[in-house]
Parts: sequence; C-alpha cells; structure tokens
Amino acid sequence: MSSEVPSGDVGFVGSIPDIYERLLVPLIFAEPAARLADAVAAGGPADVLETAAGTGVLTRALASRLPQAAILATDLNQDMLDQARERTDAPGVRWQQADALALDVPDASVDAVACQFGVMFFPDKVAGYSEARRVLRPDGLFAFNVWDSLEHNEIPRVIRDAFAAAVADPPDFFARTPYGHSDQDRLHADLQDAGFTAEIEVIAGVNRGNPADVAVAFCQGTPISAEIARHPDLDLASATGIAAEALQQHFGASIEGEASWLQVLARPAL
Repeated sequence: MSSEVPSGDVGFVGSIPDIYERLLVPLIFAEPAARLADAVAAGGPADVLETAAGTGVLTRALASRLPQAAILATDLNQDMLDQARERTDAPGVRWQQADALALDVPDASVDAVACQFGVMFFPDKVAGYSEARRVLRPDGLFAFNVWDSLEHNEIPRVIRDAFAAAVADPPDFFARTPYGHSDQDRLHADLQDAGFTAEIEVIAGVNRGNPADVAVAFCQGTPISAEIARHPDLDLASATGIAAEALQQHFGASIEGEASWLQVLARPAL
C-alpha cells in the first residue's frame, strides 16, 4: 500500500545534516537510538543492515554494542552519510548510499535490519518492509521506530500551532510525515502484507533544550526548511523566530517536552 510522501520531505541536504547532528541528535534521537540498539543487540546478530542511517546515531549505538558485527549503514542522502562517516570510528561499519526500497544486498544475507525514524519517509511502506524481509535470514529481526502523533510530542506540536497562528497555509511537514505514521493497526497490516509479524511498544520520553537551539533544530535541521523557504510569508529567520518565541512562551527558558515513539520488532512470518 502506498502513502503520499512528497519528494521534498526526504531531502536532508545542504546545511541540514550539520544542524541535524549537532542539535537534533542530542535533543530527540539519542535515547530512541539507544533503546533500538539494545533490542537489536539482544539477538547477537553477526550481520546488520541499517537503512535511513542519517548521521549515524543508531549506527554508533549498534557498533558499541556489537563490536564484532559487520554493519552496513545506508541512507538515501549522501550528505547525511558524509556526516555519519566523519563522526563514527568503528572498524565493523561500512557506508553505502542506497534507497531502502531497492537495496543492493543479496537475499537472506543479514541477521537484522534496523531503521531509526526512517520508515515514515518511505513512499511505499509495504515495498520498504518487503525489501527488509527479502534481505533478512528466516530467523532475522526487522527493528525500527516511528514517532507517535503530534498530540504526544510536545515540541513539534507547539511549533506547528505557532505557524498556524502566524500565517495562512502553514507548513505541515511535521504532521504529514515524521509524526503522521503512528497508527498501530496500519503498521501491523502493512507489516503483515510484507510477510512479518510484529510487536509494537509505545515508549514515553522527555526532550530537553533551550528555545533558541530547539527552534533552529526543528526549523533548519529538517526538510521543513524547504517548505518554509517556499512559503510566501515566511523565511528561515522569521520562522525560526516564531518557533523560538512560541517555545519560550510555552515552556519558559528551559524546555522539558513530552515525547513519545513506537518501537517495532518484526520477524518473518512462519
């Protein structure tokens, strides 16, 4: 089953990778990466494929827990992989630009496929899951996470609402893509169509930071920046200012924002 993901939503290019790594990784990605890496490492896989590796936060977590494993970390965006390579010193890791829906990996060749907050960007979810199923060995694990809805993720919700109050036809990247694919029934159905059975766990967390850095992280460290740049009444500076002011008003000088994500452990159906 396809789902609409505009092509601009997958463009992690230009200045985005650096801002993403410096600001977003410690803010929202480090804890989920540790949790997901723990789940993958529990099975002791020897060969691991990572899709949508980004700047390598999950890659590094996997490498630290599985020092003897061979890890192939892939991403659609070479700029993200360049950041990841610079920050990762692990002899077992190889990097490769690749589309998660069309992997240059042999059938039944890996013990685990891991994907940190990437499946939301797949233009065809079942095709992406099926590709993971193809490369997995029969007893393998497909482990990934997705964000819960905006109602359970306070920081992007505050920013979305601030944009909606400030301009007509506000940017809707957050609701459309990263925080728009948490329906558990849909996840189970799509995974079943791809040949998996799955367990889904909802995990609560807290995102901490200051309004200025968090505004830069969300407005300039994600593909919403392109949507902002196209908007007739916004630019990056004004949008970041709107977000920072809203975060300051909502949280004060120190942010502690509710966060929630789904961790999915899927195995090939017998």
